Amino acid sequence: MTVLLWLSIGWVFASAVVAMLPLRLQYVPGVALLGAAPVLLIFIAHEYGFWPVAAAVLAVVSMYRNPLRYFWTRLSRQKVETT
Repeated sequence: MTVLLWLSIGWVFASAVVAMLPLRLQYVPGVALLGAAPVLLIFIAHEYGFWPVAAAVLAVVSMYRNPLRYFWTRLSRQKVETT
């Protein structure tokens, strides 16, 4: 297996561990993992092509849908509604 595959597996497990933390402890590692996701996606696209990176994008969006929704509303200058 390639190093990229091991990094991807590690990112998934790290995200799952962060999701199990209490909410107040999720922010710093969650933002770090969310920031690392585009870099990992670029390397996946370069190494494997379109379909694997499309699946990886769907996985990232699925795992980080609430933070991405929050950042999207902040960037589009809409009122942020917390649930």
